[in-house]
Amino acid sequence: MTRPRALITGASSGIGASLAALLAEKGYDLVLVARREDRLAALAEELSPTGAHAEAVGADLSERSGLRLVTERAAAGDIDLLVSNAGVSAYGPFAEIDPAELERAWTLNADATPALTRAALPGMLERGRGGLIAVASNLTFSAGVPSSPASQGRSLPQRALYVGAKAGMVAFTRVLATELEGTGVHAMALCPGLVSSEWNGGASQGPNAMTPDDVAKAAWSGFSRGEVVCLPGLESVDLLQDLANTERAIMGGNLGSGLAERYRP
Repeated sequence: MTRPRALITGASSGIGASLAALLAEKGYDLVLVARREDRLAALAEELSPTGAHAEAVGADLSERSGLRLVTERAAAGDIDLLVSNAGVSAYGPFAEIDPAELERAWTLNADATPALTRAALPGMLERGRGGLIAVASNLTFSAGVPSSPASQGRSLPQRALYVGAKAGMVAFTRVLATELEGTGVHAMALCPGLVSSEWNGGASQGPNAMTPDDVAKAAWSGFSRGEVVCLPGLESVDLLQDLANTERAIMGGNLGSGLAERYRP
């Protein structure tokens, strides 16, 4: 039988590498995407005992040329699962971010997921199976939390660019999941908290950080269960329903021709 094929961006380390190993064990062939081709070659060799064929694609998705290259590969029609994992923090005061860095960070964090999904999705829909795992962040839900003073014992970074991109990714994935209902194709946003990896220079490493392997396990379990948002450390999943109910209330309450009382002269 033909093995399904997963395309994983940011596959050279951290969550991407852990998901590559897990999917290889689950019977997937792999298209591994990252800037560091030597790391991809080493990972492909490491996974060879599973029987997985691993194709390495060296590309920088923060550059338009790199994104075009991987989009063309995703459009080949043979991708059953897209794991859009590559990202960069780009933390700092928004007014001080270099415009070129802003462009690179937005291309990687915001533009890559819908571009790659659009390329891979027609083949999945034709086969009636597959899906998207879009790796976002727990910070997606932090827009209403001030950067300082410290929140719950840990100060948050200045993160407008990052959170704006990742919140858009989660919204895109949630809406896409409803569009795909009944097709056999599923979309899920993965929103881990602190992860002990090389990402952001290893700034998240520490006793409260989850391992990339555990995040990968949660991602696969959540995707297999049909979850639309996977929060690997959150026990109270009712909070997601509360969020959806609040969204409905805002949508319904903001419709109509009359001004809210507070805006009336």
